[in-house]
Amino acid sequence: MSLLYDFLCKANRFLWNGPLLILLLGTHLFFTFRLRMVQRHLPTALRFSGNGSEKQGFRSLTTALAATLGTGNIVGVSSAVALGGPGAVFWCWMTGILGMATAYAECYLCMLYRKEAGDGTLRGGIMYVLEHGLSNKTAGRLFAVLLLVSSFGIGCSTQAGTVSETLSDIAGISPVFTGLLLVFFVGYVILHGSDTIRSFCSRLVPAMALVYLAACLLLLILNHAYLLPALRLILTSAFTPTAALGGIAGGSFLFSARYGIARGLFTNEAGIGTSPLAFAENKKSSPEQAALLSMSAVFWDTIILCALTGIVIVSSLLRTPGLATSYTATTLTSAAFSILPCGELILGISLIAFAYATLIGWSYFGAQAVHYLFGASALPTYRLCYLGMVFLGSVLSLPLIWEMTDFLNACMVLPNIFALFSLWRDIQPPKA
Repeated sequence: MSLLYDFLCKANRFLWNGPLLILLLGTHLFFTFRLRMVQRHLPTALRFSGNGSEKQGFRSLTTALAATLGTGNIVGVSSAVALGGPGAVFWCWMTGILGMATAYAECYLCMLYRKEAGDGTLRGGIMYVLEHGLSNKTAGRLFAVLLLVSSFGIGCSTQAGTVSETLSDIAGISPVFTGLLLVFFVGYVILHGSDTIRSFCSRLVPAMALVYLAACLLLLILNHAYLLPALRLILTSAFTPTAALGGIAGGSFLFSARYGIARGLFTNEAGIGTSPLAFAENKKSSPEQAALLSMSAVFWDTIILCALTGIVIVSSLLRTPGLATSYTATTLTSAAFSILPCGELILGISLIAFAYATLIGWSYFGAQAVHYLFGASALPTYRLCYLGMVFLGSVLSLPLIWEMTDFLNACMVLPNIFALFSLWRDIQPPKA
């Protein structure tokens, strides 16, 4: 395991300390201008996202959010601040703002090139774009393989490992027992198929997001005197070296950008090409409507929840210097929530709910890859393998899982960006 961990660390340092940062920021900027600042259509996108009466569209959005509103919103931001300094919050936020354009472009293409399966359902994703848009089935199969492998890492092992660590810290529950619990509760939903997954996500995601949002807002009220200093520190340290803050490392520009963008990508997945998978089955949505919904998912995930988490952490550290000295990089958010009565318990429950939703949502994404590669008959086998990885993720080392997640993200980015730039002329901005 140590050899694998060392390899992943070296690979991630190379990829995320330059090549991928430039590639992703360049892609986000290109589509921001190519689509005529599509972010200005955010009010329209938010009206679509809040329209619970449009059942299929709302279920698609909540399924996409289930996969993205995971530990990245809590643990990911925590580790980004600890390793990259307060400025990482700014780069995570910028990844969300600019990434909305890339999310729109991904989803638009996937809706254009989706295909009807033998059972009458619509199937879509970057693998279909590569196969039918670029006539490159080999590239489509490669992306599907990466998607399948990623479902075992990004959406499975990372989430299960975080739940295991949280329950161990809160209640002293062993990772083995946590793994067995997760296998039971995840299996109860995913073994019933995609309709059950989408229905479950439409109920769980709004409830858990509102609870976490309310807790963050309460903390910001308590930290109101430190709110403006925290915002100034986040902005200034995004571009200049900063001294250590409250027990965490000081951050340089490179480290702030590296960890902020990497964790921002992990949370909203703009540039990876996964979120459009949740919208392909929706027969009522046009490419434009689905793309706007996909864009709104990035807004809720990164611009709102990740930004709030980061501001809560930095303002709490300013309020109580040294608060983080007894916490690790991945539990820094716990330091901030410890200010609230029962705050760490509230955070723990929120984190478990977020991770559980992501485990459900990513099983849906992985199933789309399996359907593309092997057909519907392979889905039961995949779901059993997925549950096996849920258990393994509960007992593996969390630092190893995070490094593996960053590496898998990098692997997903490359074929997705290739498809976007090859077919950029097919992507149209909203009409009005």
